[in-house]
Amino acid sequence: MVALGLGSNLDRPAAQLQKAVERLRSRLMGPRVSPLYRTEPQGGPPQADYLNLVVLGHTDLSPEDLLAWGKSLERAAGRRPTRSPNTPRPLDVDLLLYGDAVIESEELTVPHPRLRQRRFVLEPLSDLEPDLELPPDGATVAAVLWQLGEGGGRVRKISWPEARHL
Repeated sequence: MVALGLGSNLDRPAAQLQKAVERLRSRLMGPRVSPLYRTEPQGGPPQADYLNLVVLGHTDLSPEDLLAWGKSLERAAGRRPTRSPNTPRPLDVDLLLYGDAVIESEELTVPHPRLRQRRFVLEPLSDLEPDLELPPDGATVAAVLWQLGEGGGRVRKISWPEARHL
């Protein structure tokens, strides 16, 4: 099973995420989509809140090819390369998990290196699979979320109709 984190805070974020999820359905088998979360930005310049969600599924793509395909979704949504982290973006696609693989290369780190510090990823992941064991130590998503306590940023579950107004 693979887990992808999606986020957007530019150019009609709800529509950006809907389009990305539709495109992911063409590459993932048995995709499951989390509820939508509104997230306060962490760091970077002043900017609008993000909308975030997580998609779980299975794929025959390699981790590198899945990451490259996610980056092509970002470009199609209008994301431009930048050297500044935490900038506003029409779409962000992160490869969070690729089964129980642990990968560290120049291009890719799996599990995502900040997965355990990001409430906006852990909350939606917990909605889908609270007992999912995270590599490399097998801690469950629910346990990691509990250990995070009040940290990891402020998030709020919202409905799609509410998101369309953002």
